[in-house]
Amino acid sequence: MTPSSASQASHSPNDDIDSVRGDLFDPQCPTRRLLDRIGTKWTSMAVKVLAEASPEEVRFAELQRRMAGISQKMLSVTLQGLARDGLVGRRVESTVPPRVYYRLTPLGLTLEEPLAALREWAETHMAEVDRANRRSPEATADHRKPAGTAG
Repeated sequence: MTPSSASQASHSPNDDIDSVRGDLFDPQCPTRRLLDRIGTKWTSMAVKVLAEASPEEVRFAELQRRMAGISQKMLSVTLQGLARDGLVGRRVESTVPPRVYYRLTPLGLTLEEPLAALREWAETHMAEVDRANRRSPEATADHRKPAGTAG
């Protein structure tokens, strides 16, 4: 067996998936779905709360308390997605009622810095963006249209 055929023999289909970098501009690339999930305000807030607690865990109720405005269902959906993506770890204590704890995984911790930069940018430039929206001809036209009419 040659070195080339030896490496092919141990090659699995998942090796290609694990080593391929995404391409946001490819309509079939899963990067788009990932950005949809990590680009939400709820994900950003959950990652921030969990990063501040790291390496400690945070109970579900505490996350909900610290993330003002999030419903129990939305928090649950957000955490399930983050866990599925390997960004959050989940631990359940068999008590009545069960106690559920969350923490960032090592991969999840790598997300905190870019999300922190995005949060900082949004908080810094929010007033400018709001002013631009108020000056926008589309914003003015939208306010004059009767409800229920298409643009």
